[in-house]
Amino acid sequence: MDTKALRQKILDLAIRGKLVPQDPNDEPASVLLERIRAEKQQMVKDGKLKPKDIKNDTVIFKGDDNLHYEQFADGTVKCIEDEIPFELPDGWEWCRLKDLFDIGSSKRVLQSDWKESGVPFYRAREIVKLSDNGYVDNELFISEEHYKKLSNEYGVPKAGDLMVSGVGTIGKTYVVKENDKFYYKDASVLCFSKKYDYLSSKFYRFVLESNFLRQQMNEGSKGTTVDTITISTASNYLVVLPPIKEQNKITNMVIQYLEFVDSIHDSKEQLSLLIRNTKFKILDLAIQGKLVPQDPNDEPASVLLERIQAEKEELIKQGKIKRDKKESVIFKGDDNSYYEKIGDEITCIDDFLPFDIPDTWTWTRLKNIGDVIGGGTPKTNNHNYWDGEIPWVTPADLSGYNNMYIAYGSRFITELGLKESSAQLLPKDSVLFSSRAPIGYIAIAENAIATNQGFKSVSPYISGISEYLYFCLKRCTDDIIQRASGTTFKEISGSEMSETLVPIPSLNEQKKIVNLISDLFAAINNVEASLN
Repeated sequence: MDTKALRQKILDLAIRGKLVPQDPNDEPASVLLERIRAEKQQMVKDGKLKPKDIKNDTVIFKGDDNLHYEQFADGTVKCIEDEIPFELPDGWEWCRLKDLFDIGSSKRVLQSDWKESGVPFYRAREIVKLSDNGYVDNELFISEEHYKKLSNEYGVPKAGDLMVSGVGTIGKTYVVKENDKFYYKDASVLCFSKKYDYLSSKFYRFVLESNFLRQQMNEGSKGTTVDTITISTASNYLVVLPPIKEQNKITNMVIQYLEFVDSIHDSKEQLSLLIRNTKFKILDLAIQGKLVPQDPNDEPASVLLERIQAEKEELIKQGKIKRDKKESVIFKGDDNSYYEKIGDEITCIDDFLPFDIPDTWTWTRLKNIGDVIGGGTPKTNNHNYWDGEIPWVTPADLSGYNNMYIAYGSRFITELGLKESSAQLLPKDSVLFSSRAPIGYIAIAENAIATNQGFKSVSPYISGISEYLYFCLKRCTDDIIQRASGTTFKEISGSEMSETLVPIPSLNEQKKIVNLISDLFAAINNVEASLN
């Protein structure tokens, strides 16, 4: 279930008046608007507002031809039917946001006035966090004295005001609470001040979060480098005005529904986490030899490794790969401990082995069962290198890719591009493993394929072990990430990848493991698909 879409559907029904039934006895919204206009006129007379503050106020009405019109302060009238997205229930009205709220921002606070303690000072990012989580671990403050001066001379947010993020992630809304005390950054945060008791701040938060308002915000920010809401664009947002009693009824109903949606989302997240953990546990049991029973008649893994080593020696003789200067052999001693021989040096490696394996299995380094190969990118400004017939894959091609095998990515290179770059043509059944940004995307080459430099792929020395290696590396990804290095982003080097310890069962048991994992994952994936 798409809980985000469900949430938007609830808000959509709310602002269309379809969430709760209308009560014909409710005071119509037209009366509220008349009262607001009268109060504004009185505030001008009392000096609380200036004439310029209401000179742009308009009246939206429906004409005898059933079309919507907007009357401006100078008496001109404009048809705005193309702005009206849906019909309103009886008793509701269309208006501009400025008709209901005082749209403004703050007095500028210089960066030199920021403090490490005092009264919280919110930027757009803090408003986003408050909107999403209801709290924020604030890092910027202004002094108490500065806050009092701003409060006395310019005013500060009051309970019921709507604080709206105006740059970056625009339109995130926080309703100021009774005991809130903070100031905010000019331009990046807007304050929709609530001046009238017959408006529900929570209802208008839901209005601002609806797709109808989101669309207006996005349209209004077009042409800017960074998404931005200005005071002038926000003032002219088209909004609905229901009767005040209905505003409260809708708000209560939306809160109930959204709590239900949140519980669905939480349950879905918990189930998704359970699925991920279950898959990991299956892989964990598999590479420990605990997923399928061992067959004493199977060829021992040591014999398989000897056959792999013979194939590797043949490739070295043919000049296709180079001999490793630090070739290693891992074996089990008479004392039941594991040892690694590199040249003439023998070292006990028990402390480096993550778990026990069956007696018929053995440990080896990744470099002993396959050639670890990097990749490269031909120069992008040379068209002779691109749009050829060689599939070329990047980590981005594996983002969200769940199949075991991959035949091609989004781009292809030419033979010349392959030759003139560090990209290499990996043979069919090579195991592609992304080595950075991020580490751990994995797939098996369905055919000959090339990759960019974001991979340390493994080309097995013999056929038939790629699928087991695929699942084994999936399970070992966390360990590989731990051994990665780098400051800007973590990357596993080819030499470090080569040293990855791999538990090896017989070829027959590998096939059994792969088949069972595939069956279990398919069943789990069906459950996961049903969630969506």
